[in-house]
Amino acid sequence: MPKSLVDALIATEDERFYEHSGIDVRGTLRAMFFFGSRGGASTITQQLAKQLFHKEKKRGLGRYTQKIKEWVIATRLEKQYTKEEILAMYFNVYDFNNNADGIRSAAKIYFDKEPKNLKIEEGAMLVGMFKNSALYNPVKNKVGVTNRRNVVLAQMAKNNYITQEEKDSLQKLPLKIKFTPESHNDGLATYFREYLRTYMKTWIENNPKPDGTKHNLYLDGLKVYTTIDSKMQAYAEAAVKAHMQRLQKAFDAENNPKKNPMFPFVKVSKDEYAALIEKAMKNSNRWAHLKYLGYSEKEIRDSFYKKTDMRVFSWKGEKDTVMTPRDSILYYKAFLRTGMMSMEPQTGHIKAWVGGINYKHFQYDQVIQGARQTGSTFKPFVYATAIDQLHYSPCLELPDIQTCVEAHKYGNLQAWCPRNSTGNFTGKMMTLKYALANSVNSITVNLMDKVGPLPVINLVKKLGITSNMPQAPSIALGTADATVFQMVGAYGTFANEGVYVKPVLITRIEDKNGTVLFENTPETHDVVNAEVARAVVNLLEGVTRYGSGARLRTKGADSYNAVYKNVMTGYPYQFTNAIAGKTGTTQNNSDGWFVAMVPNLVTGVWVGGEDRAVHFRSMAYGQGATMALPIWGYYMKKCYADADLAVSKAAFPAPQNVQIQIDCSKEKEEDSGEDDTSIDF
Repeated sequence: MPKSLVDALIATEDERFYEHSGIDVRGTLRAMFFFGSRGGASTITQQLAKQLFHKEKKRGLGRYTQKIKEWVIATRLEKQYTKEEILAMYFNVYDFNNNADGIRSAAKIYFDKEPKNLKIEEGAMLVGMFKNSALYNPVKNKVGVTNRRNVVLAQMAKNNYITQEEKDSLQKLPLKIKFTPESHNDGLATYFREYLRTYMKTWIENNPKPDGTKHNLYLDGLKVYTTIDSKMQAYAEAAVKAHMQRLQKAFDAENNPKKNPMFPFVKVSKDEYAALIEKAMKNSNRWAHLKYLGYSEKEIRDSFYKKTDMRVFSWKGEKDTVMTPRDSILYYKAFLRTGMMSMEPQTGHIKAWVGGINYKHFQYDQVIQGARQTGSTFKPFVYATAIDQLHYSPCLELPDIQTCVEAHKYGNLQAWCPRNSTGNFTGKMMTLKYALANSVNSITVNLMDKVGPLPVINLVKKLGITSNMPQAPSIALGTADATVFQMVGAYGTFANEGVYVKPVLITRIEDKNGTVLFENTPETHDVVNAEVARAVVNLLEGVTRYGSGARLRTKGADSYNAVYKNVMTGYPYQFTNAIAGKTGTTQNNSDGWFVAMVPNLVTGVWVGGEDRAVHFRSMAYGQGATMALPIWGYYMKKCYADADLAVSKAAFPAPQNVQIQIDCSKEKEEDSGEDDTSIDF
């Protein structure tokens, strides 16, 4: 804090601050004699005591008792803290109004600067607000605030902190503020903050005060301690922004009104196109608002075809334009969306949460709300079930041949005989590790046929994925829906030696006095034993060694491959450490996934359109290894570059007395790209 700010406070609130031990004896005796009716000339330390422990000022005998308590607390504060620490606390606990809690927030909101950069007159204005921030609100009472500021400047001159000439000059200056209110649409972790707000509303409903009244989230001074790491959150948001801009550019080149008469939807009929537009209009805020106002359905629908001024999102910043509300629906539908979450698997602590590309314009949170088909990221659950129940090893070899699940075997009315993504079968024997790394469907179907869908569903539910799933063998290839939140928690189980830890966003809640109201106890339970978990991790390591995730380790492809050059943001990554993960791509490239982990961090990324009909035509661009993996790679490069984060580069720990073979001496470590054999590494 600048010296002038401290000088202003001492000159105005407590001239003998450095001389006393927390008590202004004369002022306190006067307050006691008049029962507080003539004020008490409280010291800064006494005022801090009141701010910390009882802000409401009492009258009569109550004020007498309150003053005694302030005296005792102030004395203790002086013994425990230095004068500088007391000043810092005083500046930081005060409510300067307009969501400006503490001096740093006040300097930002009223002057758009850090406290150290405040001018003398600006600091004097903020100090003047200590008298009554509601009355001396610079947004609503500029005359009163100017007068109060000038009183502070006069006190500074009286105490020789500034000269009379400086005082006269500064008092003549008009009040100039740069009001920059904090918006929940801006800043770091916007999606997480909104989810936190809804979480806290539920907590408040279920946890009343001792007197039965409910806490006020905005006025009671609750302290909520979250698990988010600000650095990791910033790296995650930077990764999302960098990649999604590049990906959108490639998507716009492939899917635009000139090339696609059904823009932005792909491979839909005219009737399907009309139904999608109709559904979007009826689900819009505009439709709901006009209906509430009493407009007829015809009037509401007609309004969607009338051009109007609007400000819309673009990756280059908001832009003002004129378009019909119907066209704005198509405009926004064309943007690819994303969800990303990063978590420490041992504690469940969520370190980063990005629910979309821009909270102001896309408020649907793809981390917690957006359940989508999981594609091949579901396959490890089938493999885990087979390893757990049939005691298979990652090195077990099965033939890559057409495999069918007989009709009626698991409730399926017809025989289920899916193809490989390449359209053919090699007929060769391959290890489970190689098969998962290269998303060979025939091997996954073979395993599902042996274990059945119900054991897989039971395992998946233990892993925290509670979506309704049909007891059908087709779930093996990722037809079931899950959220990013659920998938990260599920994969984290394997990194945590088979113990599921429900993702945690809050560690504790305190009241304004520091009393702990809630302390989180992680929800955990065993899913598989440590040996099975290690075997699954070993399978997933193969994906990043020679499967669809191998691009995390390669270099040079951007010199000859347009996919890498145009949209593989951050490539080359050139990771050499242990990474276990899985890409996923659903039918028609509607969803792209990448969920991967190192020993102390698991991160999941999903990318796709709001509607499944909004997707890439090209598999090279539309697969999870291109849509989602680069966000993971870019983010992890940033995390590894920051040594303070201590993100592990070590090997995954191996449990003692491992019986399952994971060293496959015969496995074929060939390069391949998931669902896209044209991509080389």
